[in-house]
Amino acid sequence: MGELIGYVRVSKADGSQVLDLQKDALLNAGVKAQMIYEDFASGNRDDRSGLDACLKALRAGDALVVWKLDRLGRDLRHLVTTVDDLSKRSVGFRVLSGQTPIDTSTAQGKLMFGIFASLAEFERELIRERTIAGLQSARARGRVGGRKPTMTPAKVRMAQAAMGKPETVVAALCKELGVSRQTLYRHVGPDGQLRCDGRKLIG
Repeated sequence: MGELIGYVRVSKADGSQVLDLQKDALLNAGVKAQMIYEDFASGNRDDRSGLDACLKALRAGDALVVWKLDRLGRDLRHLVTTVDDLSKRSVGFRVLSGQTPIDTSTAQGKLMFGIFASLAEFERELIRERTIAGLQSARARGRVGGRKPTMTPAKVRMAQAAMGKPETVVAALCKELGVSRQTLYRHVGPDGQLRCDGRKLIG
């Protein structure tokens, strides 16, 4: 049987009592005091040297033990990725507290983490959908990639030539130039004549 290795994390808001509570729980679970790694930082911070050292110390057959899930992961995806990496290294994972204690060496523990993995995938899809919707909304307002539309001297010349032709479809021209109708008309008039912004840009 491998070693039980513990990890505890406290933030400034937690105080020493939470640290003692975590350590006591780990010790009662059989983790040796010298095998407990600590971090004093927010869960959102990337620079957690204690966790890095803890993960490096784990070997096949060992088990990582934490007090609660929120002590380990910065977010759901980070949590699932970390535990998945442990699984690939044949390292177990145990959570002592919370609504449902977890032990990935059991069938129930594996099921629980399968659910978490599904939730993480769901979260990724939501973020992807929001990103796409945000970009579409930005384009509808005349912005590409969330940035304000820009005209270049070359685009102004193209707009001049196109706007002077009766067959030009303004919406199609705007799409080709990657600018909004409002931006186009600030630079070039319907007859192809330069306007104030167009003259400034071309100089």
